[in-house]
Amino acid sequence: MKKILLVEDNESIVLGLKYSLEQEKFQVITAKNKKEAVSILEKYQFDLCLLDISLPDGTGYEICKIIKRGEDFPVIFLTAKDEEENVILGLDMGADDYISKPFRIGELISRINSVLRRYDKQKKNERTIEIKNIKIDLDKAKVFKNQEEIILTSLEYKILVMLFENYNILISRERLMEKIWDIDENYVNDNTLTVYIKRIRQKIGDQEGNIIKTVRGLGYIVGDNDENI
Repeated sequence: MKKILLVEDNESIVLGLKYSLEQEKFQVITAKNKKEAVSILEKYQFDLCLLDISLPDGTGYEICKIIKRGEDFPVIFLTAKDEEENVILGLDMGADDYISKPFRIGELISRINSVLRRYDKQKKNERTIEIKNIKIDLDKAKVFKNQEEIILTSLEYKILVMLFENYNILISRERLMEKIWDIDENYVNDNTLTVYIKRIRQKIGDQEGNIIKTVRGLGYIVGDNDENI
């Protein structure tokens, strides 16, 4: 069942849309303003967002930016303003479609299904690794925690990718240092590697070593191995 976030402050529109979408077997969570929408986005993952442009405490554009900066799922704007500049602004921000009020529910359902099919096709071609609340987008060379991008240096990113790509496999410190040398042609000694691991843990919120585990005297492992210090 696909999950939709509906952000709309008009209660009658919300009730009608929620009922119609649920009849089409969508799960619908609603928010009536920006504050509610942001709070919900921090707690749940969605397949699509129906987003009103004019909200009591902000605009749909601001919410669209948050979505596209994080997990990046499809957005369809619901707008009573069909002026060209509003449409262009939304699409430039990464919105996938728009529909002007009033609209026929059949047309909206058709657009929703079209956008979801396009995203599903894209996902099949994406290369990502997700472990706990950390996601690595290998195609874009970006790392996310709870949908928020984490900024890593090139070397930090390569170390993290190597560990994540070898889930439940112990990677020795020697192998890590050899890999780093092969990629960057820079010498990284044992002490420097320790510093890099510490910085990566800090950035992904893993100071306790629950994701990147240290195996005493051997190296590191991301997975279910419990021989950590």
